[in-house]
Amino acid sequence: MPDLVPVRRALISVSDKTGLPELGRALAARGVEVLSTGGTAAALREAGCTVRDVAEVTGLPEMMDGRVKTLHPAVHGGLLALRDAPAHVEAMEAHGIPAIDLLVVNLYPFEATVAAGAEEAEAVEQIDIGGPAMIRAAAKNHAHVAAVVDVEDYDALLAELDANDGATTLAFRKALALTAFGRTAAYDAAVSGWMAERLGVFAPRRRVMGGRLAQELRYGENPHQRAAFYAETDPAPGVASARLLQGKELSYNNINDTDAAYALAAEFLPADGAACVIVKHANPCGAARAASPLEAYRKARECDPVSAFGGIVALNTTLDAATAQAILELFTEVVIAPAIDDEAQALFAQKPNVRLLKAPGLPNPGAPARAVRQVTGGWLVQDADTRLVAPETLKVVTARAPSEAEMRDLAFAWAVAKHVKSNAIVYAKGRATVGIGAGQMSRVDSARIAAEKARAMAEELGLPEPPTVGAAVASDAFFPFADGVEALAAAGATAVIQPGGARRDAEVIAAAEAHGMAMVFTGERHFRH
Repeated sequence: MPDLVPVRRALISVSDKTGLPELGRALAARGVEVLSTGGTAAALREAGCTVRDVAEVTGLPEMMDGRVKTLHPAVHGGLLALRDAPAHVEAMEAHGIPAIDLLVVNLYPFEATVAAGAEEAEAVEQIDIGGPAMIRAAAKNHAHVAAVVDVEDYDALLAELDANDGATTLAFRKALALTAFGRTAAYDAAVSGWMAERLGVFAPRRRVMGGRLAQELRYGENPHQRAAFYAETDPAPGVASARLLQGKELSYNNINDTDAAYALAAEFLPADGAACVIVKHANPCGAARAASPLEAYRKARECDPVSAFGGIVALNTTLDAATAQAILELFTEVVIAPAIDDEAQALFAQKPNVRLLKAPGLPNPGAPARAVRQVTGGWLVQDADTRLVAPETLKVVTARAPSEAEMRDLAFAWAVAKHVKSNAIVYAKGRATVGIGAGQMSRVDSARIAAEKARAMAEELGLPEPPTVGAAVASDAFFPFADGVEALAAAGATAVIQPGGARRDAEVIAAAEAHGMAMVFTGERHFRH
């Protein structure tokens, strides 16, 4: 297997023409013969490059609306031939097949076409056939051929040719082959996933997922774990598409926590008022709605200021100067918002270690999505929990119905509980969390922990009584026994929202009645493990 392979002939066929004129001229300056097709050849000629049409090599014109142009032995033989195998060399000479030392191909924009909402026929036309076939051929024969599939590798290619007198090294070709096979795999994954969605097949026989490296991380959850962050081709608004305005690169835990915070903030429409969420270790430690982002932040922080230290702050609306000033009063790891005004950004610039993210909008909390988790030897795939409860589906099961204020707080607490690790209990008052119990093996323990957090909040703020008194409570799953409701009543809660559906629902309802509490069933749960 040779190390240095001189690049004498290149085949270029690209959908994305970014950097193409510069690449063509640079290869021409190095004496490389360029083969090309259709629009790529036209663009190269327009840039002043001499190009030989692939049709001249194959002896056949492009046909069938361009579907058939490179699928020919004269092309694939030039890519696949082993230059150190006499039989391969003899075949090339006998059939007039020119050796191709460099392939530059990027694929039809199938993913972007689908993301733009194209009809099925248009999407099908954007399924590239010749491109992946050539890429796989060149990558397989990386002993002799360099396969470039990404525009960002053009400069590296030219630097490689400069460093090696117009040749590529085996190490460089192997690295390109790795990228090339990853690209075709991700492309096929996108096509397969799209077809499954179109056919309504939730569990196809083989499921493939693809992503593009967004960031190689310093480490994972702990320093001894390697980690990387991959993004979808067209990511929804959120941490994967946000722009880092200042601060160090996000860590694994930063990304995970920021995603959790922004997903919850997006549950609340900006048109209905500002919302702020503070997350620590993937669980919200405070969330609130208010007339202004400043008031929402203060109410969210008041829920658990100890946990808020070093946390993630997410807003559903513009981060303004007043809110920025308040956030900077407490050490914060990351702040994310869909918009940030100039004054706020200037204030954050005085604290350069705070990571400030501007997202291109809010994600749609009800949009269909998949949640994937690896287990030993396999993957669990499920629909993401995007269900939004409809008010008309709620069922009041106690004699006393919730008041209008209680119902607002119940709806707010229910939205927050969906984003809290199970078992989850959320107390809310005035559309702000006042106590959160998360991740406990017992629902009663979650209720007690949340109440204890509220007592600490009362002491911190000098309140005359814990804010759980008169609060509404959400439970992410049903109460199996009446003891959970007893714990809520002991904390002073007056209304509860829960899925219902337990064998002892009658006992649970009776306990609520005994304490004068209103109870509402949703008919659905929100486990989050």
